[in-house]
Formats: sequence, C-alpha cells, structure tokens
Amino acid sequence: MNNDQLEQYWQSYIAEIPNISSSSESYEACQFGDSSALADELGNLILKGVKTATCSALWEWEAEGSDIPKVGAKTIVLNGNKNPLCIIETIAVAIRAFSEIDTQFAYEEGEDDRSLESWRKEHWKYFSRVLPDIGKQPTPEMLLVCEWFRVVY
Repeated sequence: MNNDQLEQYWQSYIAEIPNISSSSESYEACQFGDSSALADELGNLILKGVKTATCSALWEWEAEGSDIPKVGAKTIVLNGNKNPLCIIETIAVAIRAFSEIDTQFAYEEGEDDRSLESWRKEHWKYFSRVLPDIGKQPTPEMLLVCEWFRVVY
C-alpha cells in the first residue's frame, strides 16, 4: 500500500462526514500485531466488533519518540498485506501496569478466549518478542498504553 492509496482511502472517509475538512483531521496507519498473520487476525476481530481495545508498552512509544494516542485520534487499520481494513477512533486511553490489567480489558481486547489468563499468557509472549528490539524485557510492572476504540469507517 502506498501513501497515495492510503490518502484516497482517507479522503473517501472524509467525504462521508458532513462539515469536516480534510485539513482539520489527521490519521495514523498501522497494522496490529507483529506479523502479517496476526495483523489479519486482529484486523478481522476489529471488523467484527469483537476487538474494541488494544495495548502496547509505553517503552515502545518512548523508543519511537511518539506521543501516546489521544481521544479522537483516527487510525487506518491495515491488514497483513498493508491494505486498509477500516478506520478506528480512539475513545479512551489509560496507562496501566501489565499486572493491573483486569478481566474487563482482556475481554475488550477480544483475543483468544477473551479471558484474563489467556490475555496474560499471549501478551507476555508478544512483549517477549517485541521488547528486546528496543533493549527491554517484559516485567509485571511495565506500563502499558491501553486504548479503547470504535470503528468509524
């Protein structure tokens, strides 16, 4: 997917919203997960309305020098081939320690059997794969950026 195609997708979304100009709105584009297969799986859960939350390690945001998402932020969700699946809008953001994630958040993430036990197991594996790239290891105290969203397009 090139930037022109992303911009066309974004403009088709903007065209459907009354009283909004493309200059007043901006977006990020990203895949969920750390592989094409996971991006497809998680993207499909978003499209089905099963996945309405996500999280990432605060360390990842700091390493990228990026600001954490803000309420109202728009993201074009990309599938495993980097094609747009949908656009989501951030509706809430919280910083929580890994050990403070509760059953409600695990359920809203919508993955596996949606239990806290599977959330902890799978997310520990995920963070064990991605954090070494920025010189970190997962800990129960590590801070996560927890984000809730809704599909807007």
